[in-house]
Amino acid sequence: MTIDPNYEIRIKNKFGYYNIAGVDEVGRGPLAGPVTAGAFIFLKNIKDILNKDEAKYIRDSKQLSEKQREDLFKYFSKLKKEGMVDFTTASVFPSTIDKKSIHHAVVLAMRRAVRKLNPTPDYAIVDGFRYPRDILTQFEYASVKKADAWVPTVAAASIVAKVKRDRSMAGYYNKKYPEYRFDLHKGYGTKLHYEKIKEFGPSPIHRKSFRLM
Repeated sequence: MTIDPNYEIRIKNKFGYYNIAGVDEVGRGPLAGPVTAGAFIFLKNIKDILNKDEAKYIRDSKQLSEKQREDLFKYFSKLKKEGMVDFTTASVFPSTIDKKSIHHAVVLAMRRAVRKLNPTPDYAIVDGFRYPRDILTQFEYASVKKADAWVPTVAAASIVAKVKRDRSMAGYYNKKYPEYRFDLHKGYGTKLHYEKIKEFGPSPIHRKSFRLM
């Protein structure tokens, strides 16, 4: 599955929406750390941006290497300074995940990320099909299955969310709790991570409502 550069353009032409945002989340499954949502909006011609050599790797963040994601994040940051795009992220932390559920935390993170976009979108595309109709209440949106694999704004949102979350796990949280080696597994349930939990017990950023042992 490849990126369809015309997807948002068709929506604009058919329904008259102008500012279309893509929304995605990362960190639903890890044992530790926040869940992070990204929101992304192209403010200039999408095709012009996607035709640039720097954009050739835009796709679902899970299909990219760490270097590819970092390179794209730098490219997006450059475009943001030039007024070509806007993107934001928002995270919800383990205490809320444990208290309310991971699904509630994902919805909350998405709403927060979208609210920070400038300009405010008038339509959004959300990756997946499992969300209730009221996930975004301020404007119309569509929940599209596997959108992060072929819808440009959603793929871009998945990339910025993944980079932001990975940086926080490998940087801040790894320094705070070095014994767990969050720099290596980013909180996901790897063999090493389970071994560290068994050795040291859960940290304050582990999700107590998840199966940790």
